[in-house]
Amino acid sequence: MALKKILDIFFNYVRINSATGTHSENREFVKTITTAKALPLRITIPVALTLILFTLTIFLLIIPLMEKNMMDGKRQALMHLTETAWSTLSLYHDQAREGVMSGDEAREAAIRHLGRLRYGPDFKDYFWINDMKPVMIMHPYRPDLVGKDISAFEDPSGKPLFAEMVKVVRENKAGFVDYLWQWQEDSTRIIPKISYVREFEPWGWIIGTGIYVDDVRADILTITRRLTWTCIGIMGVVFLLSGYIIRTAALAEKERQKALAQSRLREKQLIQADKMSSLGILVAGVAHEINNPVTSIMLNAPNLKKAWDGFTPALDAHFSRNPSARVCNMAYPELRKRIELMLGAIQDGAARIKRIISELKDFSRPAEDRMDQYIDVNRMVKESMNLTRPMLKKNTPLLTVAYGENLPLIQGNFSKLQQVMINLLVNAGQALTRPEQSIHVETHLSNPDGFLIIEVTDTGPGVAPEHISRVKDPFFTTRRDDGGMGLGLSISEKIVNDHGGTLELISPPGQGLTARIVLPIKPLYFTASR
Repeated sequence: MALKKILDIFFNYVRINSATGTHSENREFVKTITTAKALPLRITIPVALTLILFTLTIFLLIIPLMEKNMMDGKRQALMHLTETAWSTLSLYHDQAREGVMSGDEAREAAIRHLGRLRYGPDFKDYFWINDMKPVMIMHPYRPDLVGKDISAFEDPSGKPLFAEMVKVVRENKAGFVDYLWQWQEDSTRIIPKISYVREFEPWGWIIGTGIYVDDVRADILTITRRLTWTCIGIMGVVFLLSGYIIRTAALAEKERQKALAQSRLREKQLIQADKMSSLGILVAGVAHEINNPVTSIMLNAPNLKKAWDGFTPALDAHFSRNPSARVCNMAYPELRKRIELMLGAIQDGAARIKRIISELKDFSRPAEDRMDQYIDVNRMVKESMNLTRPMLKKNTPLLTVAYGENLPLIQGNFSKLQQVMINLLVNAGQALTRPEQSIHVETHLSNPDGFLIIEVTDTGPGVAPEHISRVKDPFFTTRRDDGGMGLGLSISEKIVNDHGGTLELISPPGQGLTARIVLPIKPLYFTASR
């Protein structure tokens, strides 16, 4: 509205002052100005509508859907955690039934076991147990309730939460209950909580655990803030582009009065510019669609891994005493291995998506980073090995390194060369098909005044002769079925070339692959330590 008022004042000023000129001059001037006034509305209205639709899509569709998915994920996690605790009670009950211990001893052992269990980011989330009366049997943060009748216990809103849990269990054997509860051990902070409870019928117990709704809301708030700033930035860029387009359009319309052919050409340029602006908004939306789920996975996967790592010592100890017990129709060693593989696959998959996006950006972006760093190649190789060693050890225990002595420093970009080294190491690890195959890394000088050589050799099946000349081409890969994009070696070769060197691939048939980085040495008058 403020912009429209300013334009109206300006056009009124033009009409009044145009009376001082000739009739033809005034008519041409007013025609040009009127055309310029109409153009912004024709361009800004579609852009504004596009921005509004984009913003509404983010805040009314994507964020609520993300919140729902996060809550659903949390609920599923609660169910699995409670099922695990229920299985623990079942195991103790089985031991009592088999005469390994008495019933009272089994109950006491189960209470002690579950009372010590913690999970969550701070390892302060817990389990509790009450019976069907209900009487509190075990609660880590409310020992004052243990042994007491809690049927009349109410949260600050007046909800008899434990009575509600008994009701849910009687009707459905298990279910979710919403209520207000203290924040972990802080009894002065009361916040909303969702818990999942399940009946352990042999002992007449109800076991449950819960999550605080504020945790999910905090995650959503963080994401919302980032999206808000991102939207503001996009809007600012679009407004600047729109202003530029409007200015260009006004000049084009003025030129249109001089030459019809030129005006048609300008009109086509404006249409194309508007299409490119809309395409930029669409690309930004697609970027959000990709990054938001990946961010959610990468935030939650480490927490799940920490929780599992926290459970495994207790589970190992428990199942070592009862090796014949089964969970989910599987022996414990098989279940543990399968869960660790699934958690690793989640983290590796999310990291791979991030890496692919980064590689696409790096491949298309011109190198602007400084290339005047003095690089200790041995240190670069060591740091790369440290980063990739856990992954490589999964492929082979035969991982060796030979560092050349008294190697001179080279000039370039440390992080980019490290990116190349990590990519070659990862490729070598993925190329291995059997544990007895090996990976060998070596640094040395070709001769005292020649080139510095870095070699990564694997003894896998190698690359077929018909493929060896194409493996460095963009998007060419022999592992497309495994998710390969064919960008790693292309980007690596570009980085090595930027350092004045070459990337050579040598693969004798059936004898593995050697990736050799050849870098020129500039006289720096000092050498790197090993």
